[in-house]
Amino acid sequence: MAKDPVEGRFAYEGLDRVLHEKARLGILTSLSTRPEGLLFGDLRRLCALTDGNLNRHLEVLQGAGLVEIWKRFEGRRPQTLVRLSVEGRRRFLDYLGELEKVLHDARKARALEREEGTPPALKPGWNPA
Repeated sequence: MAKDPVEGRFAYEGLDRVLHEKARLGILTSLSTRPEGLLFGDLRRLCALTDGNLNRHLEVLQGAGLVEIWKRFEGRRPQTLVRLSVEGRRRFLDYLGELEKVLHDARKARALEREEGTPPALKPGWNPA
């Protein structure tokens, strides 16, 4: 079997599982556009999450040091502000760099497919699994 010349080339080690989950990716992307942070309710609406679901994801992100959570009262109403931590912003940008590698590789594969049309025929002896 042909081996890729660079071992682990497509391992994408920089895809951090904490960030890669769909809801958390949405949360981090939302927060990256607002350095001053977002109120809990605004973040919930932007990411189409329930209160409980957003709370759970924020616990994971806060535990990983990616977000800061601030609380205060506005009159008698509690408010929660969420923002990326300095470490969270750095890790998110690193993560985006790794995603760019994935997209680059996928575009290369797509271009090859367009050029070649169908995959080459297999040598005799290969049977479908």
